[in-house]
Amino acid sequence: MPNTDGLAKLQAFCRTTNQHGFSWAWGDTCCIDKDSSAELQEAIGSMFSWYRQSKLTIIYLGDVPSGPFSNSVWFKRGWTLQELLDPNTVLFYTHDWRLYRPSSNHKEDRVVLNEVERATGISLLHLMAFRPGMSDPRSRLQWASTRHTTRPEDMAYALFGIFNFHLPVLYGESKESALGRLLAEII
Repeated sequence: MPNTDGLAKLQAFCRTTNQHGFSWAWGDTCCIDKDSSAELQEAIGSMFSWYRQSKLTIIYLGDVPSGPFSNSVWFKRGWTLQELLDPNTVLFYTHDWRLYRPSSNHKEDRVVLNEVERATGISLLHLMAFRPGMSDPRSRLQWASTRHTTRPEDMAYALFGIFNFHLPVLYGESKESALGRLLAEII
């Protein structure tokens, strides 16, 4: 297998999970067959619960050498909202795979949480104890409003778990149509 940045990232991820005592790891960038519409639909519908049930979620901030991470592009990606809110245990790693700040769980570290709150506008209450559903839909939509996805309609799909919805994924529909379906469920 040729040595690529993606392979090096995957190997470092596996080493890191092993250091935390795990023999198995799941990475969303390589474990979902995006060519299978059925698998993609299932993955999008299940992703929230996968993160929620994980024993540890490792967040790799490849653009953060050290110091404050609030300007990381990771905080601007649409799909990462679930990775941030859903898991109970999160650890942030910098570009050289060093733990951002010594901790067994950055979701319990007030220094890290304050920095995440400043970067995202998400309150400490939601960062520490998020619950999916319909409460405070305006804030939930606001959190997503500054984020971006490769496919425009993914912005709506990335919110399905946040609102606890299971709607059909219709790739090719416009962002407006996807958000319209989401908003129709909210209203």
